[in-house]
Amino acid sequence: MSLIRRSNVFDPFSLDLFDPFDGFPFGSGSSSGSLVPRTSSETAAFAGARIDWKETPEAHVFKADVPGLKKEEVKVEVEDGNILQISGERNRDQEEKTDTWHRVERSSGKFLRRFRLPDNAKAEQVKASMENGVLTVTVPKEEVKKPEVKSIQISG
Repeated sequence: MSLIRRSNVFDPFSLDLFDPFDGFPFGSGSSSGSLVPRTSSETAAFAGARIDWKETPEAHVFKADVPGLKKEEVKVEVEDGNILQISGERNRDQEEKTDTWHRVERSSGKFLRRFRLPDNAKAEQVKASMENGVLTVTVPKEEVKKPEVKSIQISG
């Protein structure tokens, strides 16, 4: 079995914003501007959707786990020609006044992930599909042109 490092703080292609106060019960200055406790939808675990990025000889392939979401609830965009943005939102179940909740573990809320695409990506040809709660985004790569080798006849 091989170990695959899932995240790298120094990944030059990731544009995820680091919030040093993430996970604390009070918001950072960037979100609310006050020391009011955040609601569960704002600090949902779903907000950090897990995404795998692999490079094949033909394409860059991104796979995101988005269980329970419909394709209409997920958005895939390319900004500035080289920034892949994947976002979406899972709404919270409606609470009925007569319901008694014993445990709430399923996450809800918005998520947003951004990735800087390498120079060899064909951002204008991005394709996305969703099956069984997994979003697959394929970004084709430009073909690497092999240098032409020319044979020279030796005289004499």
